[in-house]
Amino acid sequence: MKKLIAGNWKMNGSLAANEALVSAMLDGLGGKAPASDVALCAPAPYLAQLAGLLNGGPIAWGAQDVSSHESGAYTGEVSVGMLRDFGCRYAIVGHSERRQYHGETDTVVAAKAQRALAGGVTPIVCVGETLAEREGGQTEAVVKRQLAAVIHAVAHCTSEIVVAYEPVWAIGTGKTASPEQAQQVHAVLRAQLAAATQHPERVHILYGGSMNAANAASLLAQPDIDGGLIGGASLKAADFLQIVAAAT
Repeated sequence: MKKLIAGNWKMNGSLAANEALVSAMLDGLGGKAPASDVALCAPAPYLAQLAGLLNGGPIAWGAQDVSSHESGAYTGEVSVGMLRDFGCRYAIVGHSERRQYHGETDTVVAAKAQRALAGGVTPIVCVGETLAEREGGQTEAVVKRQLAAVIHAVAHCTSEIVVAYEPVWAIGTGKTASPEQAQQVHAVLRAQLAAATQHPERVHILYGGSMNAANAASLLAQPDIDGGLIGGASLKAADFLQIVAAAT
């Protein structure tokens, strides 16, 4: 299975900055498809721009969220049908920032994952523990609970999701789980997927806690780390390309 490197721009970007960043990434790839799958997840207003810049090229694009509703009176929400209109392949669901700042529960995240899959978009389902939960020895229980909600909702389609392990204490803090710490949690998630689907090997399990150009190779060398969900480093073309190169 190819590794998957997905950039999450978070709430960053502008038309000019996006064009410069994407152009630098495409130039760095030399028009060739890399040995890993690559995607960029941008704020919703820029999805049309990404569709124009990336269409037919080696980089896929995705959204940072999706509504759990199909359509209707949900002001400010973006439906999976709208994402499909812009050629989105992926949608991040349940990022810790959405859980923390927008009160998204396991149930809401599971509904979003189910809606994305039903609409033909691959959900990148984020799970992860806080520092207090890790120090309390709850890491395994927390990530298994978060993933179980999604598995229950998507049922026989479990093998079609992407999972991203993002320890909350390592997001944007500069702290990173050691390769061994990350692998330990990824192995737990792989075992949980194996119990839920006949094809657990089809599920990418990404690591997403401050992966950067310096630590990517050691993290990606772990047996159950199938790629990365990249935050800050995805806003710098050279750094992102180094991570893509480390995934080959």
